[in-house]
Amino acid sequence: MNYILLILGFFLLIKGADYFVDGSSNIAKVLNIPPIIIGLTIVTFGTSAPEAAVSITASLDGQNGMAMGNVIGSNIFNILMVVGAAGYIKTLHVEKSILSKEFPFLLFTSILIVFLTGDSLFRNSSINVLSKFDGIVLLILFGLFFYNLINTALKSKNKFTENESLISIDADTISYSIEQPLYKSIFYSIFGMIAIIIGGKLVVYSGSSIASTFGISDKLIGLTIVSIGTSLPEFVTSIIAATKGESDIALGNVIGSNIFNILFVLGASSFISPITVQNGLLLDGVFMIIVTFITYIFASRKKDVNKIESLTLIGLYLFYMAYLIMTA
Repeated sequence: MNYILLILGFFLLIKGADYFVDGSSNIAKVLNIPPIIIGLTIVTFGTSAPEAAVSITASLDGQNGMAMGNVIGSNIFNILMVVGAAGYIKTLHVEKSILSKEFPFLLFTSILIVFLTGDSLFRNSSINVLSKFDGIVLLILFGLFFYNLINTALKSKNKFTENESLISIDADTISYSIEQPLYKSIFYSIFGMIAIIIGGKLVVYSGSSIASTFGISDKLIGLTIVSIGTSLPEFVTSIIAATKGESDIALGNVIGSNIFNILFVLGASSFISPITVQNGLLLDGVFMIIVTFITYIFASRKKDVNKIESLTLIGLYLFYMAYLIMTA
């Protein structure tokens, strides 16, 4: 039965992401909003819903290792496998604003979460706690980040409209851009988001059940099965966005999701119930920072992520998975 649910979950993820990307992309065109803003907001919140559900539930149930491991594992998977796979399919072109604002902020939040949970290293203790106060700090930063996105969206909308008015387009292009009404695009986006969330939950539930029969620990499940399962919406959405030439949505989805995971998911989880983390998990957090920085360097060199760089990212993730299995 678990294998049937796993297949059904994958089907919902793929079809849901297809509808979600089409709907979100068309909403951006109709409202004259740059796709990168859609990728950083609507797509991000929709595809990160599984991480939020899993980590908050795990925190409430006292499964702290899974709550933190899910976020760290998901972020590593997103930055290596999602960006790597999407960039391999089609070179991802990177907006200047991403390199100057969102990407550096992601690096900052990645360093911050490791610092907040690693303060025990200075106390020579093996126990790390992400307290309620830490959760409040993270949620405040998330609020500021979201507020800045809204302001950027409003400014970009006007600029985007002006730029569009300077471009001459033929009748066929015009008919295509208004072919799908706004209400239909919204329906597709909502339907796609629901399918993605349900598909993600099915994959996590069935995958975790299958893994538990082989005696895999909670920490390893959180860093692998659960994190990969909850990141499948980002993976499928970014892959489909890349094949459709929507690089802004593909990359914006990953960066926005990773920021969302750190600030909102861990912020809400630790505010509800303080998260206790073993020192061993901090090494995974440090690896998360390193690979985020490497991806930033790749994206900064020529304002894109090409096939060779994408294969390097994928190779790093395979190395990481091999390390986890060997040390399990």
